[in-house]
Amino acid sequence: MTATDPALTALSQRWCALSLLHGKIEARVERALQSGHGLSVREYSLLDVLSRQHNGPGGHLQMKQVADAVVLSQSATTRLVTRLEDRGLLTRYLCDTDRRGIYTDVTEAGLGLLAEARPTNDGALRAALDEASENPELAPLVRAVEELKVTA
Repeated sequence: MTATDPALTALSQRWCALSLLHGKIEARVERALQSGHGLSVREYSLLDVLSRQHNGPGGHLQMKQVADAVVLSQSATTRLVTRLEDRGLLTRYLCDTDRRGIYTDVTEAGLGLLAEARPTNDGALRAALDEASENPELAPLVRAVEELKVTA
């Protein structure tokens, strides 16, 4: 295969379309969350992931798991947690069984803000997908997102 191979060019074009769709969605959701709730997409995602923790076995996430879930490095995730903790939206505490482990929970204020922001996030996401579905290059990707089966 060469760099001008039609198969590679087509693959590259599909990757660019996927990247374009992601960028359009993220920009639309970012504007809506920032203007409506003072949250970035990453902050919203972090609050959402952490709000799904529970007190049962395996219910609390380690920082690496949180970082993977929000697609950030561990250091960037730690900085994000610190910013949200400074705003009173998160709290950190030591693990009862392993004093080296630190857990992060969403505070009542964080849960309240998340509940207020969820319809904004969902509405902006829907609007971005609807707009992208009008673009013939992006429409198949929108359908794929809408039809994707996700297990909890």
